[in-house]
Amino acid sequence: MSINKNRITGAAKQAVGATKEAVGHMVGDKSMEISGKVEKVEGKLQSAAGKASDTLKDLAKS
Repeated sequence: MSINKNRITGAAKQAVGATKEAVGHMVGDKSMEISGKVEKVEGKLQSAAGKASDTLKDLAKS
């Protein structure tokens, strides 16, 4: 099983998003909190796309 850059980038976006969300919540910045939530969702979607791509490549090799 290989891991493509979408999975890695998606995981990084999720981490950055979670951090932004937490900091926004702590300082009372709703804009930053929402931005973090959006970035987390983008990261999850990108990771899912990467996982699907990896699965298809693995199936093609079989």
